[in-house]
Amino acid sequence: MYPKKELAQLVISACQHFNIDTVVISPGSRNAPLTIGFTNHPEIDTVSIVDERSAAFFALGIAQQKQKPVAVLCTSGSAMLNYYPGIAEAFYSNIPLIVLSADRPKHLIDIGDGQTIRQENVFDKHILFSANLVENENLNSNAADMIQRQNQQLISEALNTAIAQKGPVHINIPFDEPLYETVDALTHFDFPNINTSYLDNNNIDYSKLAKVWNSSERKMIVVGVNYPDAELHQLMDMYADDPSVLLLTETTSNLHHEKAINSIDQLIFSLDDDGFKALQPDILLTFGGMIVSKKIKKFLRTYQPKHHWNIDEKKAMNTFFCLSEFIQTNPVDFFKRFNAVIEMKSNGYRDHWLAIRDDKREKHSSYINTVTHSDFKVFEQVLEAIPSHTKLQMSNSAIIRYAQLFTIDSTIETYCNRGTSGIDGSTSTAIGAAYASEEQTTLITGDLSFFYDSNALWNKEIPKDFRIILVNNSGGGIFKIIPGPSSTNAIQYFETPHCLTAEHLAKTYGFEYRKAYSEETVENGLNGFFDASENPRILEIFTPSQENDGILKSYFKHLE
Repeated sequence: MYPKKELAQLVISACQHFNIDTVVISPGSRNAPLTIGFTNHPEIDTVSIVDERSAAFFALGIAQQKQKPVAVLCTSGSAMLNYYPGIAEAFYSNIPLIVLSADRPKHLIDIGDGQTIRQENVFDKHILFSANLVENENLNSNAADMIQRQNQQLISEALNTAIAQKGPVHINIPFDEPLYETVDALTHFDFPNINTSYLDNNNIDYSKLAKVWNSSERKMIVVGVNYPDAELHQLMDMYADDPSVLLLTETTSNLHHEKAINSIDQLIFSLDDDGFKALQPDILLTFGGMIVSKKIKKFLRTYQPKHHWNIDEKKAMNTFFCLSEFIQTNPVDFFKRFNAVIEMKSNGYRDHWLAIRDDKREKHSSYINTVTHSDFKVFEQVLEAIPSHTKLQMSNSAIIRYAQLFTIDSTIETYCNRGTSGIDGSTSTAIGAAYASEEQTTLITGDLSFFYDSNALWNKEIPKDFRIILVNNSGGGIFKIIPGPSSTNAIQYFETPHCLTAEHLAKTYGFEYRKAYSEETVENGLNGFFDASENPRILEIFTPSQENDGILKSYFKHLE
């Protein structure tokens, strides 16, 4: 059973042609032709998610894990606007998301017809390509053929763009009634393969870059959000072994090396002017997504390197306001060629800072042994308990920042929505990732992020082995940590204090629920928590809101 409408058949055929095999559908009537077609297609997996905002992040999580495009489909009107947070995250995180929005025909827009808004190009600022299709019914054969060719061209360009440039695209599809007529077969259409890639590795002057690199005494590499890549990991070993190179990796970089700095804030928190000048590199080389550490951004903006090179396939990231070289390629291709033309240099730059790193690690260990139950102590317990070779998703704000202070098992893959750094879709993304992954997935989240995205749990596709660790400090704890909010008389509007718990949500959505409120009960709650179960599980850990910030501030004081 397939839709009778030719335009719907065209879109479905295109998804099949471009190997888009997962479609996340939100209920509605105007999208009925596509819903009928996708759910009956033998090569396409469909999932129903009621809340469009959650659906977009759920699809993003699938695409994140599969590293290929995933489509979302909704009805007309305000439904599609709820996709926007997920689209923005996909745009800044380079994740291919295909947005399919059903629409009313043009003659029904802005005349007072129900469930209509101006849908064309609505995501213009955060989309790689917008295709506004036209239904060709009730036209003469010549006009209908011309419209069909234009639609095929637009769809092909959209899907090619999503694949080649790794980001979101929008295809707006108007349908007139009737919407539910069906036929027995799907028509086959041909689609042009359009070259939408803009990479040209031949424009990179490796010998020029190598000359600057080889003559520099102090080189620093800072790696942001990065998908796990064994080949890239191996290529980076050369830099970790170079005494003139300091390799700084964040939790979300998925790069691990015994000679790397994996907790940047530990290293630089207590440095004075002389320390910053000693750390200041001649060359800064960056790649990967957004940087979490505000301290490293402040340091490199104040003590700027002579050269800042950024490697990225799509756009130059002038994070430190001193970009001198935009190297438009992917990191693996760059390092394959660059490694062959550079030389190691013997000096004390790396080893000096590794010695300081080791001292900070010792102070970290001594402090954690004295800490009472708190956000900080919980992270030690939780990160030690997470099984190896699992997928770890983290929400934003304080959660990802606490994680940056600890060493995570190198077999654990770590993910976080750092494209826009919002709290709005962390749970939905994690559930999408769990749905797409064969390995167990765990989400560590804060209370505001969890409750804000509670519709994520309204999903019958959540794997049994999915785990949520909810750190509930009764409000936005980050606003007690960062300077500013506590000095005002409006702290309750920054923090959002509450008395909510996840217990009833867990019961509503079929999760096993555990709770903890002390070091001992956290340990008990984690005991067997990751074992096989008939339902997904939530461990809610309550921490002392009034003490967390003081414990963290004392930690950094202890590192001095």
